[in-house]
Amino acid sequence: MIIAVIQAGSQSGKNELIYSTVKKYAPDAEVINFGCTEDEKNKFSYIEISILVGLLLSSKAVDFVVTGCSSGQGMMLACNSMPGVLCGYIPTPQDAYLFAQINDGNAVSLPLGEEYTWAGEENLDKTIAKLFSEPFGQGYPKSEAKRKLEDTKLLKRIRYNSQVSMIKLLNTLEKPLLDKVLRKKEVVEYIIENGKDGEIKSFLKGIR
Repeated sequence: MIIAVIQAGSQSGKNELIYSTVKKYAPDAEVINFGCTEDEKNKFSYIEISILVGLLLSSKAVDFVVTGCSSGQGMMLACNSMPGVLCGYIPTPQDAYLFAQINDGNAVSLPLGEEYTWAGEENLDKTIAKLFSEPFGQGYPKSEAKRKLEDTKLLKRIRYNSQVSMIKLLNTLEKPLLDKVLRKKEVVEYIIENGKDGEIKSFLKGIR
């Protein structure tokens, strides 16, 4: 599994904590840190980051994304507006576990600013630990696993049929917004090098 870490610029001070925690609890995965870090000149909003999350997942450059913003909810909603993204809001270890086992999505959003204290750091550690504690998509509770997984497959089918392609979405974005998003050069270059969707790669090559 290839996991990307990328959170809103407003929470850049917690980037290294998120990255190191994911690496600790997903030791068999390749974990790539795309920021946002405190030393970045450009400051990216949660909406701009959600578009990058959509690009990373739609291009199949990565398999999973760990993200977040101050409340975690804005990023979750923005990511779920992106084609091919099924993002869960995981404020607690229990939420993380249930999302991984039942909803089997490809992104999670953490609350990183709201009432965040040193106790918040401990909660984040336990939440990431629970997220990666077992293989995804096993269903829960075990007695209801088959039904839960069938519901998840149905949800993914409905979402797929209700969404436009990533390319179509990109072509609807206002130029200033798209230009800002594509200033995150490390993400763009990674997708061009590692993405599996030729149409998205060609789009990015044409405007980088």
